[in-house]
Amino acid sequence: MPPQLCEFRLPLSLEELLKSGGVNQYVVQEVLPVRHLASQLKVFQAAFRAQGPLAMLDHFDTIYSILHHFRSVDPGLQEDTLEFLVKVVARHSQELPALLDDASLSASDRSAHLNALKMNCYALIRLGEAFETMTSQKSLLDLDVVGKGKKARTKAALGFNWEEERQPILQLLTQLLQLDIRHLWNHSVIEEEFVSLVTGCCYRLLENPTISHQKNRPTREAITHLLGVALTRHNHMLSATVKIIQMLQHFEHLPPVLVTAVSLWATDYGMKSIVGELVREIGQKCPQELSRDPAGAKGFAAFLTELAERVPAILMSNMCILLDHLDGENYMMRNALLAAMAEMVVQVLNSDQLEETARDTRDQFLDTLQAHGHDVNSFVRSRVLQLFTRIVQQKALPLTRFQTVVALAVGRLADKSVLVCKNAIQLLASFLANNPFSCKLSETDLAGPLQKEIQKLQEMLAQRKAVVASAALNPEEEWEAMLPEVTSTLRQLLKFPQEDETMPEGLAGTETAEEVKGRIQRLLSKASYKQAIMLTQEAIGHFRESEPFSHMEPEESEETSFLGLLGNIFKGTTVCAQENAQGTAENTVPGETVCKDKPEQSRGNDELVKQQMLVQYLQDAYSFSLKITEAIGIISKMMYENTTTVVQEVIEFFVTVSQFGVPQALLGVRRMLPLIWSKEPGVREAVLNAYRQLYLHPKGDSARASARVFIQSVSLLLVDASIGTVQCLEEIVCEFVQKDELKPSVTQLLWERAAEKTPCSPLERCCSVTLLGMMARGNPDIVKSNLDTLVSIGLEEKVPQDYQLAQQVCYAIANISDRRKPSLGKRHPPFRLPPEHKLFERLGAMVTTGFVLPDPLWIPFKEGAVALIYQLAEGPEVICAHILQSCAKQALGKLEEKSASQEDQKEIPTLPTYLLMNLLSLAGDVALQQLVHLEQAVSGELCRRRGLREEQEHKTKGPKEKNTGSETTMEEEMGLVGATADDTEAELIRSNCELELLEGKQVLAAFVPLLLKVCNSPGVYGNPDLSAAAALALGKFCMVSATFCDSQLRLLFTLLEKSSLPVVRSNLMVAAGDLAIRFPNLVDPWTPHLYARLRDPAQQVRKTAGLVMTHLILKDMVKVKGQVSEMAVLLTDPEPQIAALAKNFFNELSHKGNAIYNLLPDIISRLSDPEGGVEEEPFHTIMKQLLSYITKDKQTESLVEKLCQRFHTARTERQYRDLAYSVSQLPLTERGLRKMLDNFDCFGDKLSDSAIFSAFLLIVGKLRRGAKPEGKALIDEFEQKLRACHTRGLEAVEELEIGQGGSQSAPSATKKHSVASKRKPKIVFSSDESSEGELSAEMTEDETPKKTTPIRRASTRRHRS
Repeated sequence: MPPQLCEFRLPLSLEELLKSGGVNQYVVQEVLPVRHLASQLKVFQAAFRAQGPLAMLDHFDTIYSILHHFRSVDPGLQEDTLEFLVKVVARHSQELPALLDDASLSASDRSAHLNALKMNCYALIRLGEAFETMTSQKSLLDLDVVGKGKKARTKAALGFNWEEERQPILQLLTQLLQLDIRHLWNHSVIEEEFVSLVTGCCYRLLENPTISHQKNRPTREAITHLLGVALTRHNHMLSATVKIIQMLQHFEHLPPVLVTAVSLWATDYGMKSIVGELVREIGQKCPQELSRDPAGAKGFAAFLTELAERVPAILMSNMCILLDHLDGENYMMRNALLAAMAEMVVQVLNSDQLEETARDTRDQFLDTLQAHGHDVNSFVRSRVLQLFTRIVQQKALPLTRFQTVVALAVGRLADKSVLVCKNAIQLLASFLANNPFSCKLSETDLAGPLQKEIQKLQEMLAQRKAVVASAALNPEEEWEAMLPEVTSTLRQLLKFPQEDETMPEGLAGTETAEEVKGRIQRLLSKASYKQAIMLTQEAIGHFRESEPFSHMEPEESEETSFLGLLGNIFKGTTVCAQENAQGTAENTVPGETVCKDKPEQSRGNDELVKQQMLVQYLQDAYSFSLKITEAIGIISKMMYENTTTVVQEVIEFFVTVSQFGVPQALLGVRRMLPLIWSKEPGVREAVLNAYRQLYLHPKGDSARASARVFIQSVSLLLVDASIGTVQCLEEIVCEFVQKDELKPSVTQLLWERAAEKTPCSPLERCCSVTLLGMMARGNPDIVKSNLDTLVSIGLEEKVPQDYQLAQQVCYAIANISDRRKPSLGKRHPPFRLPPEHKLFERLGAMVTTGFVLPDPLWIPFKEGAVALIYQLAEGPEVICAHILQSCAKQALGKLEEKSASQEDQKEIPTLPTYLLMNLLSLAGDVALQQLVHLEQAVSGELCRRRGLREEQEHKTKGPKEKNTGSETTMEEEMGLVGATADDTEAELIRSNCELELLEGKQVLAAFVPLLLKVCNSPGVYGNPDLSAAAALALGKFCMVSATFCDSQLRLLFTLLEKSSLPVVRSNLMVAAGDLAIRFPNLVDPWTPHLYARLRDPAQQVRKTAGLVMTHLILKDMVKVKGQVSEMAVLLTDPEPQIAALAKNFFNELSHKGNAIYNLLPDIISRLSDPEGGVEEEPFHTIMKQLLSYITKDKQTESLVEKLCQRFHTARTERQYRDLAYSVSQLPLTERGLRKMLDNFDCFGDKLSDSAIFSAFLLIVGKLRRGAKPEGKALIDEFEQKLRACHTRGLEAVEELEIGQGGSQSAPSATKKHSVASKRKPKIVFSSDESSEGELSAEMTEDETPKKTTPIRRASTRRHRS
């Protein structure tokens, strides 16, 4: 049968065209060989030129053969075929409109064009798919080829770029579908297979992962338009819905692409129903199935999220279908639905003029979001906070919701998830930046106006209540209320006239009827009914012709007419007033109710409503301020979290809070200062950026105004700041100066303030000098070029002397030189000033003149002055010796004056306490600075000079001399020469300190007897300040000489332990820490006394001891034994700062190898000891923290074994419980469980105690959570043994094992382990062998160490397992 008479049916695969499937069905007659394809294609092209598109009917076999042999066909022929088919289809689409409009078209012609159309489209689409498949495979093979080589290789292989050819083909197919081609089919219904053929190529193109790339955007748009035409003209809705759902489940790159397409169809093509169909399909998915299909759930979630951003209004009408997924297990679907709700609130429901239904919908969405702020999944909680952040930023959150959402954010700050905390901080920052209340949120500033407006509102309400109360009762109702009593009184008077009764005031001769009427009305209002009736009777007789007394009806009874008259009189006044209300109360009779006009009443109501709204607004602002203040307290504690991103968010939050004037923000800004030393570059940069925003770029009209704001803001931070805070701020200012971020106007204004050229307070002047000193660290020339000016500012003689300013001047000048020890490569001499410089003259004069004054600020100034002399002066020891001698002479002079003025010569002369304190403090500072000078400046200078000499000698040596002395050369290469020279110089300095400074006729030696006398006689010299100064001086003198230190250590540690003054104990703890670093062998025997201060009753001493011991232990300067349990006790200290210090210590110690692991058994023994341990609850807190550092499986297994063995040596029930709790806190694995089974005999007999049994059951619960199937049997066995021991004792376990051994099941692992455990030797620890007296961490009072033990610096090796 000729091809023209056959029907071409679209096949599912190419092979189907080779088989005959029915009558009149087209079948490919011959598959041409590859060698004939080129010639046959030319024949087809010639036929096309002659016949047009219908030529395909005779030559389809040629195209089929090319498709069949596509991989073997030459690339040029492939390209020619594609180009030719495009022409054929284009020509056909041009001819079809005329044919479709031709009413005389025969059935055979229509059938021929239909077959040609299907053949042409089928051939073009299948050829395009072949190109797409080949291109995808090539791209996978060429993944290892990058850059231009890959592109060149692809082009060379294909001969053209297929990606550029796709768009024209898709546009051609779109143009074809836009024609009214349905008339080519019978009954004018286009067959579904043809639509599926055309749209199928679009879906296959979408499956390519590269379709989402930017370069393929034209292809995506062409696909979208083609499918849009199929949807609108060819009933493709159902198929498209099914296909899109399938693709979302399997291709993760498609959600953004499909969202773009669907939103375009819903808006430009008017196909809104497809959104509903897709949502219905997703909504009908079972939540349990999606929980097992994470890829599909992820695709649906991404699709819904982005679709809500594009067409929220269309999606909102279908949201009810999706609500079941909010209760599903898959968190991604919950996140998607919540994000969709948020987008609808922001884009659709964000208006003040919403209808009631829209408001209800918005409230339901917000309620759902708030509810999921407490979702079980942290990702959902985090997402909710992000969504609320967006809602707040878009100002879409109703004011009535502010308090609840802020409360939600504050509550989430305590979340265990770091991500949730971070987003909670971001939400609170957004609330601040977008709050509708005020740019200043100080609760103190808001409280005043709030109280004032509340009082005003109360006054308005009281006034309104009075007005309403006066007009509340209708006259008719009031008359009805009093009528029974009036009637009763009237009847009594009519029946029994009482002439003798007290009559009311009679009628005056001049009184009118209206005046009498008013009197009657007032009497009735006062409930004086009898008097009113009698006055009315008199008025009836007197005013017969006057209203209202002339209206007595004779037909009615006397009682009825009388009551009617009284009613008219009582009601008439009010009714008249209501009828004739004119806004003013003209000639009103007292007691009448006057109604105001309606405009005035309306105005009063408006004012009341406005006042209520104002009060509500202020109340909301005040509540918001309180919540922010609460959040500040929580967030400030998160400043030192381990997560960098959280810390950065905290810093950014405090920047935002500061900009809104919250007073507590200054605490957070100060608290972030130490983070400038963070090892994390991101945190350090965040701190610098925060201070740039807050202080470096303030708002000002001019550079000078900006500088003034900067100086005032930074000066505020310096007020009452600690030394640590000042150092941190100095680092930040130094950074700004080095990066040239501080403008010259800042420096100029600071100098003007310091020199009092600009009016300022003494405190502001002092802060200016401090800031100049900070800037000098970054650029020494700032102070060095104005040194004389600075000396004249702070050190000139004046009365009274400002020692605080002088102290800051000393620190500022000290920053012009580097205080650190000179480096070996530094060849320039250090910056020094001659001893006769004016600076040292003024410093000496101020120290000596202030010595005799009882000014507490002189001591810190003197300390800075001595340090500055030693830092900058040539020959500082001479200057300081002169100062010491001068002060001593003044003290002796005072003593002689006292002696001469005393009448009784036998009485011992006394010296003022402050003089003795100043003298000892000065001597201690000089001693310490002399030591620092020798070990840093002198040692560095000797090293520098030696380096210069060696360099000079090296230059002067000849070539021959350099080649000789091979031994010397070898020593130099090994570094032995320099090391020997360093040792020689160090020994020289050490001998100087030992033999000269505190011996013989040296100036410092003269003060030693006086110092020891004061320290040894606390009863005689009992002044607290003197005792503190003497103790501190003793520590400084001990630093100088090992001999002196050794001889006075007993005195120092006695004062450390026995002194009743916390400040003395605290000072000596610092001194002892320094001595432990300088003379470790001498201090080592006294280490228990250092640990003992960790339990000092004074908070200040415990904090100092914690800091000192942290430093010594982490620097390996003291032996770390079980005494470190004293540091562990600080974890439960009532003072939060001390507890945080202890936690930080163990965090750092956990990074030092196996230190905590090695110490844990001894720590547990000491803490659970009944004589020197801690209570049970603090023990749990401590162990929970310490055991969290055990993360390695081997460490866990070893600790399990050790702790189980400890049950043998424990003596009390409390120790058993503590051991059981400790084991329960370990991160056990299956191997750890086997260790417990091996050592079951150790604790099995203790399981009768319910607390111990509960602890081991907790272990079982933890093991079950992540247990593998093969490990569950072992866990069950362990639990059975636990329960058997708990109920029947250890013998029950043996019965259980016998029963299990006799069964046919596999041999019990427990039995094997128990046998193995019997063979193992018992583990005994050093702490177990010690006697009860040796368990104490502190030494007895009479015990003094006799033997010193050298410290091995590499002590951590002994703690490694």
